[in-house]
Amino acid sequence: MAFPYSEKVMDHFMNPRNMGEIADADGVGTVGNPSCGDVMRLYIKVSDGLITDAKFKTFGCGAAIATSSMTTEMVKGKSVEEALQLSNQAVAEALDGLPSAKMHCSVLAEEALRAAIDDFKGKNKEAGKPDVVMDCCIRCEREEPKCDKGKNE
Repeated sequence: MAFPYSEKVMDHFMNPRNMGEIADADGVGTVGNPSCGDVMRLYIKVSDGLITDAKFKTFGCGAAIATSSMTTEMVKGKSVEEALQLSNQAVAEALDGLPSAKMHCSVLAEEALRAAIDDFKGKNKEAGKPDVVMDCCIRCEREEPKCDKGKNE
């Protein structure tokens, strides 16, 4: 059965952005869908509370690759908290839609991102660092290191 994919889906499938892995990733999330066989692994690099890099490795159909690619594009430069707000619907809309039978691919992409962020937060807790550095803390640390407003809120 052929699916009517948008030009954007086809572009991200044929020319995926950010494919690969980040060797020293701050967070890695792996999810899979046993019913269709798609498996996504998403890597993030975080600096000062911002996602500075994101890459993926996906085994799956064209929609799975396209949603992985689009997700990495959408989260680069966002704060960790902003990235957590990214929904599967937003990913599908950024690709100019997905056939209903392929919406589960956008759900996997959202889940992979959340898993990578959870991994990042878990590693920071183990290291005794706050899981999120608030925007106000980033500004305060640059201007006034003694400021403690917003930390760990």
